[in-house]
Amino acid sequence: DLITLTLGTHKLSRTLSKDSVTAPLRAPFTRYQGTGGPAEVKEEPREDSALRHSIGELLTCPFCLDVWVATGFVIGLVYAPRFTRLVAGTFTVLTGA
Repeated sequence: DLITLTLGTHKLSRTLSKDSVTAPLRAPFTRYQGTGGPAEVKEEPREDSALRHSIGELLTCPFCLDVWVATGFVIGLVYAPRFTRLVAGTFTVLTGA
């Protein structure tokens, strides 16, 4: 479980924070800056309000997001272990792909 959750956390947080596919979810809180690595974008937090800026900071930083994703996986492992293993396993496979 530890290896699956570790790799799944890494991939899910990278997907949420850098992937172009999830850019519409980040759009209310970030501004597009350009392309990053392969299939990744560079964004910066919006300055419109303190709340938007804080959420934008969280959503553009995969290391910051790791803490929250890992916490979600651990809570999920306690309350819904089969589903959590399915989700974490899927992102673990994507990490290795």
